Amino acid sequence: MSNQTDQAFLESALSFFPHLSSAEKNLLLQNTAAVSYKKGSSIHRADYKCLGLLLVKSGSLRVYIMSEDGKEITLYRIYPGELCILSASCVLSSITFDVYIDAVEDSQVLQVSSSVISLLMHDNIYVEAFANRAAAERFSDVMWAMQQILFMSFDRRLAIFLLDESASLGTDRLTLTHEQIAKLMGSAREVVTRMLKYLQAEGLVRLGRGGVRLLDRAGLERLAKDSLRER
Repeated sequence: MSNQTDQAFLESALSFFPHLSSAEKNLLLQNTAAVSYKKGSSIHRADYKCLGLLLVKSGSLRVYIMSEDGKEITLYRIYPGELCILSASCVLSSITFDVYIDAVEDSQVLQVSSSVISLLMHDNIYVEAFANRAAAERFSDVMWAMQQILFMSFDRRLAIFLLDESASLGTDRLTLTHEQIAKLMGSAREVVTRMLKYLQAEGLVRLGRGGVRLLDRAGLERLAKDSLRER
């Protein structure tokens, strides 16, 4: 890796970096590549080879699982400054399921070779601890996603989704189609459309061409905590 900006980003994102020997640092840097993915690109699938560690510089990625009949369930999103450890599942014995990763938007990513991660985990306890902690944190995200799907009403899930998207993007205007929202939530477009119309009737959002505007954030936050349909 010759780009000093990328190297600085890598060092700041990997807390174990100061604990590497000079040889290990050189090995890591020599086996890290800057990769660009177009919006909608498939980055990782069950039949792809193990990618390694992914660090998002810009854009965002979606990690999801897929049922036998092709239904997608989003587990979590990865934003700038965050990393994806499940793309290196081949070096983590605790991960025994297949995940899929797509680029939600044009994204720039630093990709660390899986073989190097495996070697460093074997030789350096700080790297092993980092990888296990990152995997545990992502499992927490997976459990949250499962909790929403299994135990929450859809209006509550949608309110949480809209608030999370707004917070991530820093705006109340979300340029997402109903189809895109459905895909990100692992639902059907018709269900999303029906519930968005319901939220609009409640004065919580306004629907427009190619997007949703949040009108009543406090109302959505109340809904996120206690479903309107349960009151």
